[in-house]
Amino acid sequence: MNTLHDHALIMALPSESQGYFENHGITVHYSGIGKVNAAFKAYDVIQRTGCKTLINFGTAGSSSFPRHALVEIGQFVQRDMDVSPLGFPVGTTPMDDEHPTEIKLDRYFLELPHAVCGTGDSFETGLPKVQCQVVDMEGYALAKVCKKLGVRLISVKYITDGADDSAHLDWQDNLKVGAEKLLQLYQQHF
Repeated sequence: MNTLHDHALIMALPSESQGYFENHGITVHYSGIGKVNAAFKAYDVIQRTGCKTLINFGTAGSSSFPRHALVEIGQFVQRDMDVSPLGFPVGTTPMDDEHPTEIKLDRYFLELPHAVCGTGDSFETGLPKVQCQVVDMEGYALAKVCKKLGVRLISVKYITDGADDSAHLDWQDNLKVGAEKLLQLYQQHF
């Protein structure tokens, strides 16, 4: 078993863990929804714990991967950063020389499929404006904080929905199964 030490686990909401992690004595830090909440909580967790690796488990939508799949994120992009009227490509943060479009992550779970995740402050129910196979609401912010602070980020998403017009119903219906699968993955590797 390949294990990491000095790590912290972050998820957006308690509904994503269903209390399973806590019931097994695993500490989970909850960020809340969206990029601002995620960035603030990631910074806070890294500063308080001194972790060298931040592990992000959570839920996501995808029209590329089937529901109930676990997918490791290898790259984050911003699907809602749109300054195109000023001549910048969609997804590009203007005047950000460090990480203007994408943030790449090193692989950890070699047995899982690999994906690009588009993060945005909206619950996606259609095709994003940027190329990505998975959509979430926190990942890019977590990745940016980790990159700036020199902390490794590992991110795995459980696909709850097809990022379509029934996504809000599917997300709620699939939370329990997702929490069980994420807990099993965590216990196998950490």
